[in-house]
Amino acid sequence: MSTYAVGDIHGCFRSLRALLDEVKFCPQHDTLWCPGDLINRGPDNVETLQLLMDLPNLEVTLGNHDLHFLAIAEGIATIGESDTVSDLLDHPRLPDFTHWLRAQPLLVAHPDETIVMTHAGIPEIWNLEQAKRLAREVEQHLRGANWRSFLKNMYGNEPTMWRDDLETPQRLRLATNIFTRMRYYRHPGTFEFSHKGSTAPEGFVPWFDHRHPELVKTVVIFGHWASLGGVHRPELAGLDTGCVYGRTLTALRLEDKAYFSVPSQL
Repeated sequence: MSTYAVGDIHGCFRSLRALLDEVKFCPQHDTLWCPGDLINRGPDNVETLQLLMDLPNLEVTLGNHDLHFLAIAEGIATIGESDTVSDLLDHPRLPDFTHWLRAQPLLVAHPDETIVMTHAGIPEIWNLEQAKRLAREVEQHLRGANWRSFLKNMYGNEPTMWRDDLETPQRLRLATNIFTRMRYYRHPGTFEFSHKGSTAPEGFVPWFDHRHPELVKTVVIFGHWASLGGVHRPELAGLDTGCVYGRTLTALRLEDKAYFSVPSQL
């Protein structure tokens, strides 16, 4: 019985299947963790979601591409040139896919809280209890009666500085951006959401260069940042290794911190 965390899949079903075969994944006994961006950009979104939805032992956190798909499906956002979700939109199970995605969390914590997973990470301004509380707040809006209003409000890079007294729309947008889009950070609480490269803009550092004192011994599993090529540290596992860009798909076995990769099957 093992637990494997797999980096951003982006609808690369064949790569996911190859990686699961590589680690001899047994659905009846093993558990799969996925830190988001399950779909979009890759070719086989339907097959990817159907495989994940059928797994009996699965933990998922939503990524920005998963949320963007929900907005597209509801007519809130339009399909861009790089979006590849037409197979989902045209599928008879579309309502099942959107319902399932809306039910997924933004943060998953191991029962003993030694391991935490989100799509983009956890900033130094939040301890684990604050992060869990804010994740639940966003999830309640995504699952509630006004979830379409939440998706409409979700887009945009402002505000960039966290304050506990932010008005609800700004609070939800910034919390969502932190959980799903964060890369660069400036102490003590300012975020830069537009820069995607591996070189920091002036005055900013990768978010994980600053950790909350209560989280320095907690392993944070995240994805989202393909340009880094993966982050392998005792307390950090950045698992996005650019499968959708033709590089590799990577898994981490949580029990012994062993890494596994397969070449992209694109």
